[in-house]
Amino acid sequence: MTDIAQESKAPVRGGGDDPVGGQPPFALAGVAIIVVVSAIGLFASIGRYGFFGDELYFVSAGRRLAFGYADQGSALPAIARAMDMIAPGSLVAQRIPAVLLTLVALVISAQITRELGGSRTAQILVALAYAGSPFLLAQGIQLATNTIDTALWVLITWLVVRWVRTRQDVLLLLAGVVTAVDMQVKWLIPFFWIAVAIGALVFGPRDLLRRPALWAGGAIVVVTMIPTLVWQANRDWPQLRLSSAVAAEQASIGGRPMWVVTALICAGLMGGILLIYGIWLLLRWEVLRPYRFLGSVPLLLAVVFLATNGRGYYAAGVYAVIMAAGALGWTRKSSRIRIAITAVLVLASLVSTVTSLPLRPESDIAPARDDADAALNMTTYAKFGWRELAESVAEAYRSLPAEQRADAVIVADSYWQASALDVYGVENGLPAVYSPNRGFGYFGTPPDSATTVLWVGGSVDDVRPLFGAVTPIGRADAELGYPGVTRDVTIWRCDVPKTPWTLAWPGMLRM
Repeated sequence: MTDIAQESKAPVRGGGDDPVGGQPPFALAGVAIIVVVSAIGLFASIGRYGFFGDELYFVSAGRRLAFGYADQGSALPAIARAMDMIAPGSLVAQRIPAVLLTLVALVISAQITRELGGSRTAQILVALAYAGSPFLLAQGIQLATNTIDTALWVLITWLVVRWVRTRQDVLLLLAGVVTAVDMQVKWLIPFFWIAVAIGALVFGPRDLLRRPALWAGGAIVVVTMIPTLVWQANRDWPQLRLSSAVAAEQASIGGRPMWVVTALICAGLMGGILLIYGIWLLLRWEVLRPYRFLGSVPLLLAVVFLATNGRGYYAAGVYAVIMAAGALGWTRKSSRIRIAITAVLVLASLVSTVTSLPLRPESDIAPARDDADAALNMTTYAKFGWRELAESVAEAYRSLPAEQRADAVIVADSYWQASALDVYGVENGLPAVYSPNRGFGYFGTPPDSATTVLWVGGSVDDVRPLFGAVTPIGRADAELGYPGVTRDVTIWRCDVPKTPWTLAWPGMLRM
């Protein structure tokens, strides 16, 4: 920190009157090259393998557009519906919005660095670190809540940083609008704003919390959330029960002890170093004094998500601004040794991103060894076996006597399975599909007339208490599939429900 201490007497940026023209020039050429190369990698990957389980769920949810869903907002289903209307059944089309938003977030990360006073070199370093993250960039190959949520967090942090420098209150209003959009993706962004408020109260700028534009933006968020909140209230707040399900899933892959490790892995090698360094600089370096409140944000978020046993990537949306701060200090002084170290770290980071992309031929992928291996490599195995599952269920369905097929329905143990059967059901001649799992359970209740059910997945102990007779009638076993979902799956014929569906279904719902 010697060099940094010597630099601490530099003029402090921020405070209101610094014109945009006083900013360092934007590293347009360097960032453009990084974006183009990243785009090539992402577009080369988005058509690989098949739909991820959640992507199929978004398509199913998009066919049932609503103001609310049990486990998410309305944004992803709306995106999936729009892309499905433009290019029905297209895997590539579904993922294009995720790719574009990821590339935009990469550019904004360089812009944040510029806002902080970072040189072209610092901007390029942050862009390289973003592109070298196996999470920040590579998640862009898939339409997912975390992909959209992360990009929106990056945009919001840029607006906040720019407000600190310019004091243009319209930026806070825009941040409120983006927050309102993000609340239709996930309900995590309020934790960011709470952490920002705490940081501003402790370190300043305290006038941030007195700006009418900030509270006007908050009012926009509240108003736009009313339909969703009404939907949730009418269904006993299923979204709030989701955290328990997430905590249980996290426990299966290491739980809280692995949170910090996962969070750093998400940042990548170069990004992880800049992340740690950036927190230190924001809290200690006088040059970044106007932005000190941001240094406490990732620490506060870590406390919250550790306490709730959330996922390790929940705070990834703030990585860009923290890495930008780290890049300012990293590039302030240069030497041949530091340049060499930086080159090695960046190269290793980029290699890790490339290896995380789904570029391997399917023939080179080994089946999951066990449930733990499948959970750790979920983004691979959860893209295989969906059509095979639909075909196996269709074969079991056709084996039923004609008079039973007329009133039969399908109930899937997992919302992924239900979504796949819903998406591929028409082409396989399947009847209506239901599932008590996650948001799919709120899509509808099986009719009481359905006395014959094909139950997909689960164990006999799960289904036997519900029916008078349970018999295995088929099997789905995709070699590269996800265990219990598309691999080693039993299809049960279940007859004579013990309780009418309208009475039993509410108690069967589970997140």
